[in-house]
Amino acid sequence: MANFFIAGSMTMVIPFISLYIDSLGNFSESYVQTWSGFTFGITFVTAFLVSPIWGRIGDKYGRKKILIFSAFGIGLSVFFMGFATSVWQLFILRLIMGVATGFIPMSQAFISTQTPQKIAGRVLGTLQTGSITGALMGPLLGGVLADTFGYASTFKWVSVTVFLSALIVLFGIKEMKLKLSDDASDYKSYSSKEVIKYIIQKPVLLVVMLISALVQIAHFSIQPILSLFVAEIHGPANIAFFSGLAFSAAGLGNLLMTRNWGKLGDRTGYIRILIILLFAAGLVYFPGAFVTSIWQLVILRFLLGVAIGGIIPVRIAYIRQEAPISMQGEVLGYNTSLRFLGNIIGPAMGGMLAGLFGFSVVFFITSGLLILSGSILLIVWYKHEYASKKSPSLSTHSQ
Repeated sequence: MANFFIAGSMTMVIPFISLYIDSLGNFSESYVQTWSGFTFGITFVTAFLVSPIWGRIGDKYGRKKILIFSAFGIGLSVFFMGFATSVWQLFILRLIMGVATGFIPMSQAFISTQTPQKIAGRVLGTLQTGSITGALMGPLLGGVLADTFGYASTFKWVSVTVFLSALIVLFGIKEMKLKLSDDASDYKSYSSKEVIKYIIQKPVLLVVMLISALVQIAHFSIQPILSLFVAEIHGPANIAFFSGLAFSAAGLGNLLMTRNWGKLGDRTGYIRILIILLFAAGLVYFPGAFVTSIWQLVILRFLLGVAIGGIIPVRIAYIRQEAPISMQGEVLGYNTSLRFLGNIIGPAMGGMLAGLFGFSVVFFITSGLLILSGSILLIVWYKHEYASKKSPSLSTHSQ
């Protein structure tokens, strides 16, 4: 429920950040596109720096306290955004918000460590359903609120639901220390140096984490400029609503498939599913460059949501499988950092590319990045896991 409210609240305001910037002064189109990217991405610069620290604190002192701090921090930041009178004020508030951002990744780490390994994909998929449902409803509701009450008022209303998430966690959650395995390494205390060394020594784990950044670059390159793209192909009528519709279409695809991808990963192996989803997302992004109507864009966004929906729970479940429990928070913290690094690069890259070359180029590059990610993971997985598992059985058979 808290994930639902947080995701809904955050996605209520994301679709019209570029439109809000445009309303703060008489700016050129190129200025709005570029600063939409920077303002959207700056939150993730600070989040990138602090995520491993929160992960480590969570491993040591429990994750419930961090979830409460995160929700209150986000709520305050969003509330004050409603009073911004310049692009710089909005930019600085988004930067400060990054310190608290990370509620959803931290809740994934929380659920991961409270869940038996064999059903991790399914349970994380269910958790993802909460945030996806919020992300699905948020843009539509945010669009209606923005068209009705204006952008500034929408920020103030949104902060209320974020504070509600903090209260849900405060009074509704009990954190338990569970014995989930007999493996002594699950309960050993690791230094940060040992955690980093552990990740580097596992090539597939390392690549899965690095791909977190590439996927976010791809996914977020179009996010901050999507409303401007919708305005170009559809016109200015009810722009906030139709931008919300385009955002929500991906959320609906996510919602329908995310739990199924998690279950499939539990059964057949997480990396196999991850490779398939990366290629599928890359292929779906490509035709976005050629759309001429809002409905074509909505259909492609829906198909993208189907593909991207499984990437997060399957990836987190794989990390849950590979990392001992006592370091999982920190490993997931580094994974979150890499995701936020992608969130930094993606919007800035998308905004600049759209400003210089037009929207089509953003779709081409995004598609290429996702297919590249799938190819790298396929090669590394085949070399280090698939081939090494096959070779002992082949040699036994020949004897």
